[in-house]
Amino acid sequence: MEVKLKSGRKFKIKGNITLDERDGLMDCVTYEWDQDGNMKGIAAMNSTITKFLRCCLDGGSSDKELLGWSLEDRTDAFLKLQEHLNLGEGKASK
Repeated sequence: MEVKLKSGRKFKIKGNITLDERDGLMDCVTYEWDQDGNMKGIAAMNSTITKFLRCCLDGGSSDKELLGWSLEDRTDAFLKLQEHLNLGEGKASK
């Protein structure tokens, strides 16, 4: 599946992400909250985003390639990957 980021950069998501890989990625996301219960951000954001990109990109996840991505592109890709990995959540089995 090809995804286009806000900047125009495109990337492909691997088609063979296993359930165990998906669960491992989703479990590594730790949100930080303020006193009022509002989300402030994600703990260890950079390593979490890199983990998602390395596991989910269909090619182009070397250090050299990822260092060429802006923080905005990395963040946008992370959000799109989370959306993709969450597809099907909440649909009960029959």
